[in-house]
Amino acid sequence: MKRVLVVEDEASIREMVALNLKMAGLEVIEAPSAERALELMHEEKPCDAALLDIMLPGMDGLSLCETIRRDDSDIGIIIVSAKGQESDKIRGLSIGADDYITKPFSVSELIARLEALTRRIHRGGSNAAKPAEEPEQLVSGPFVLDEKSRILYKSGTPIDLTQVEFQIMELFFRNPATALVREKILEGVWGKNYFGDVKIVDVNIRRLRMKIEDEPSSPQHILTVWGYGYRWNA
Repeated sequence: MKRVLVVEDEASIREMVALNLKMAGLEVIEAPSAERALELMHEEKPCDAALLDIMLPGMDGLSLCETIRRDDSDIGIIIVSAKGQESDKIRGLSIGADDYITKPFSVSELIARLEALTRRIHRGGSNAAKPAEEPEQLVSGPFVLDEKSRILYKSGTPIDLTQVEFQIMELFFRNPATALVREKILEGVWGKNYFGDVKIVDVNIRRLRMKIEDEPSSPQHILTVWGYGYRWNA
């Protein structure tokens, strides 16, 4: 059973969300603050996903997102923002969130996003065996994408990626030198029924460039195809 951490200071909202997630077959851990959330994450077994409200007492949700991501590259993170807080959404994605949802939101939309996100989570030892003919490593120039360990190597040096970043790299490696429209990347990584904005692709590309490019401002590997999308160049 997938475990989801719900961090929300308004008890009525937190309890409503938790109840619906439990009814959808998810195990839920509740926290009224960022500080309590961090305590629970150290006490309990790892969570597969976290739903973080931005407006929290004490440490806010964005700082919590950054703290969680530093310790866990596998967990899926969705931040919750009030309508119109565009800068908060962009900052959240930039520091490690995988998705965002805007208040007020429907429970069915939230569950759909969480289910799509948790399907991508790979905790050590839980993966099904791959067919013998399917390689566990994808090689592109100086890069090696190890699908078993979920680690990207550049000239032998490991690069820590989130699950979303890893899946974007998988898409690039499987479509070398091919211009991929943003919508195709969105569908390939977030799924066909994703409700969010295509700009989430651009934010994750910027984050990936910071990690893999020698000069992120002058990328040599993840190239922009203006007015269209991106192309991988090893």
